[in-house]
Amino acid sequence: MTNTAHPSAPASPNGADRTLPRTIRDTLPLALDVAVEVAKLNGVCIRPIELRRFDTHTGSSEPFDIPCGTTNEAKCPPCAQRNKQLRKAQCREGWHLETEPVAEPHPSTADQKWLIEFRADVQAQRDQAERDGDDVTDWDEAIAGIDAEINATGMRGNVTGGRNTPRRSRSTRRRQDAPDLPRRTRQNTTLGRTFVAPDGQVFRPSLFVTLTLPSYGKIRPGQGIPADPATYDYARAARDALHFSKLIDRFVQNLRRVAGYDVQYFATVEPQKRFAPHLHMAIRGTLPRAEIKQIAAATYHQVWWPSVDQVRFEGEHLPVWAERDEQAEPYPDGQTGDYLDPATGELLPTWHEALDRLDTDDEAKPLHVMRFGAQVDVQGLLAGSPDAHKRIGYLTKYLTKSLGDTLDLDEKDQGEDEEAAGPAHAAINQARRDHAARLVEALRHEPCSPACANWLRYGIQPKGAKAGMTPGRCRSKAHKAEHLGYAGRRVLVSRKWSNKTLRDHKADRRAWVLDMLGLPADDTAIDPHRYVWRPVSTKDPTRTPLPVRLLRGVANRQHTRARLDELRARADGRPIPDLSATTALREAA
Repeated sequence: MTNTAHPSAPASPNGADRTLPRTIRDTLPLALDVAVEVAKLNGVCIRPIELRRFDTHTGSSEPFDIPCGTTNEAKCPPCAQRNKQLRKAQCREGWHLETEPVAEPHPSTADQKWLIEFRADVQAQRDQAERDGDDVTDWDEAIAGIDAEINATGMRGNVTGGRNTPRRSRSTRRRQDAPDLPRRTRQNTTLGRTFVAPDGQVFRPSLFVTLTLPSYGKIRPGQGIPADPATYDYARAARDALHFSKLIDRFVQNLRRVAGYDVQYFATVEPQKRFAPHLHMAIRGTLPRAEIKQIAAATYHQVWWPSVDQVRFEGEHLPVWAERDEQAEPYPDGQTGDYLDPATGELLPTWHEALDRLDTDDEAKPLHVMRFGAQVDVQGLLAGSPDAHKRIGYLTKYLTKSLGDTLDLDEKDQGEDEEAAGPAHAAINQARRDHAARLVEALRHEPCSPACANWLRYGIQPKGAKAGMTPGRCRSKAHKAEHLGYAGRRVLVSRKWSNKTLRDHKADRRAWVLDMLGLPADDTAIDPHRYVWRPVSTKDPTRTPLPVRLLRGVANRQHTRARLDELRARADGRPIPDLSATTALREAA
């Protein structure tokens, strides 16, 4: 076989020649690194999960590589970009709908109705046995089995409502320092208002809204660095980041009350240069800009948690874990032990007990009250306009990055300040890293949830406490540097946005590719029990090496792309291109 190198490429040293000097060998790229780079260029997952599919009809098996599906570009750029494009399609499809995306439930069957009637009879007998003082354990087990059968027949939910424990509630009276909001009569629609031009053309505008958090101290323009770190309120910034998702929920509730219809939205949470999370929201329908700003100003969230003003345990003086007696009544959340004060042996209050004390304290105040900042940007957009397309890209711009990924700024991102460029560039980026480190330190001992281990620092057992919990070492992603306090979902989509889940959108893309390639649909829809999928263990000696799986993925992607190009060329009447790499190798051989 003759040399298959590109004719225009210069002669390169042989990487297998061990007589080459070390200085030359170290400059040669590794073949595996090049394979990974080629996989990225071809959109192939670089961390594929190997599965084996066993055919129960024939007894044969074949390997399959499943993409890792990460949304973080630092882990796998192809998968992250693929998820980003999927989110773009989801946003585009639901933003400017003209018909209601409502899916009515299927009518109930005779078998389902009979099961509900049978469930009612068993419940009545169970209640009667309880009134008679009899043991109802067997009845409860029978009811649990009937509930499972109810779900197995195609019904969702629970006939008793689903909640086994009462919900804690506080007064819903609004704070005196929060302005009141108007209310409109509720309409059963998700589309919003339309406007008719004099020529009869109908317009259905939508909104693009940006919401930010308030200021915690003066920031240097274009750099995201506090002008005075000593006066910057890191504690408040940390708590706002931890509870930002709850504030978004309150905003949506108030928005729907004022709008008078079931507002649908597609929102993303992204980092500002100062590392505070802020919200971009695409809203179907329109409201006056003044009302949106009024809603943002009137929205607040109160965190009714126990006080964290007094630190009781730190350093070497930490609570100790003690298993409970097996005869003792178990806690409702499955807790099997308790934390004790190591000096006095005092039993620390559980999470539920701490909340009970808070409920009985008439002078109690919320641990934290958070609001949006004064900067609220509201833009009206029309379907199909260049601005609408641009905003979709803006919504998904940072979805492949973590909140703390972009610590360093490029010189072009530092504004027009000439003093910020040049020699001061490294100093600015170091100051940004120091700013992020101070925020992470403020988050270190801040409770992030009822189950956070940091509650032990303040003399309270976390919800569902277990052995080995140490304050300051909570494993929640909210305390990790790459998340900077925000542990919620990066993409928030209302249920009736496009009337499709993300899985439905993936199925649409897959169906389009299969249709374009002329391939049959998956035969598992005909016989769902034909194939058995099993993961391949990393210790399995027959596991396919990663380089081989990458090459296999590149070959499959090139074959699929060549087939699609061929079909497009036939549809357009153009000459059919031959992009097969194997064909070029055969001609050169």
